[in-house]
Amino acid sequence: MKAVGYQQAGDLDRADALQDIELPRPEPGPRDLLVKVAAVSVNPVDAKIRRNRAPLTGAYDVLGWDAVGTVEATGAEVSAFKAGDRVYYAGAINWPGCNAEYHLVDERIVGHAPASLSDAQAAALPLTAITAWELLFDRLGVTEGGGAGQTLLVIGGAGGVGSILVQLARQLTELTVVATASRPESVQWISDLGAQHVIDHNQPMLAQLQAIGIEQVELVASLTHTAEHYEQYIECLAPQGKLGLIDDFDSLDVLKLKPKCLSLHWEFMFARSLHQTPDMIEQSRLLNRVAELVDKGTLKTTLGEHFGTINAANLLKAHRLLESHKARGKLVLEGF
Repeated sequence: MKAVGYQQAGDLDRADALQDIELPRPEPGPRDLLVKVAAVSVNPVDAKIRRNRAPLTGAYDVLGWDAVGTVEATGAEVSAFKAGDRVYYAGAINWPGCNAEYHLVDERIVGHAPASLSDAQAAALPLTAITAWELLFDRLGVTEGGGAGQTLLVIGGAGGVGSILVQLARQLTELTVVATASRPESVQWISDLGAQHVIDHNQPMLAQLQAIGIEQVELVASLTHTAEHYEQYIECLAPQGKLGLIDDFDSLDVLKLKPKCLSLHWEFMFARSLHQTPDMIEQSRLLNRVAELVDKGTLKTTLGEHFGTINAANLLKAHRLLESHKARGKLVLEGF
């Protein structure tokens, strides 16, 4: 089968950073689906893995943790899917990725793809939808229909996770949603997705919040540059507020959270599959719920740009845009 992989971890300036390769078609284990991949999207985790992790097995590692496709075959213990089902999912970080014609995935982290979306539109959603859902409802503890009188500040609102988090918060809760963006096109994008207010993360945030009548916020979702903005989060958060984050950095001084009794909450959507947690199937359930909300028109795809067919050259272009931190929404590729 066709695939795109790499042999050595490193930056994009190497000629062999990503390569078109041929690999054997995999065989499903007991709880696995063999999926014929139709479309994929690119996430920051792809770039992080490519830069830092040597191949897990064999000569090549295959990236990709967002896919939509059709079930080709199922393992002996699979109960929720059958051959021919159209599915979408984010996969597992300790398994080969989905930048390949065929891909194995555990059925417990797979959902039925939204019927109203094209393959490219659906491929934009899984990883960011899982991350945003778990961050909002599982980590920050907001309940559906709850949050009245509280404000959620979303840092990096126009990115992949922010684009779906803003929608979930507006459509499924009573929270006031403030998102950050710095470029005019990003401000428009996140406003169109439902943010009630947009402020600039390159300027002092508390002053901007107070200018729109918000003295402090109860919740912060830090999706990028956490270490850079950390002091401002502490300033913006009300006593007993909650800080949720997803990005990587060297360290934070958690003692600074103590005077306001602020709590810190990590979201890592691969934790359930990586550790085979007893509630792993919750990711399948939430993907099915997201698909229902999309098909009802409650949520919109966050596809930002289509990069053409799935090959090394197009994936390199997508990685470069992602690493520029100028991407808006999700970057998608389709077909081989």
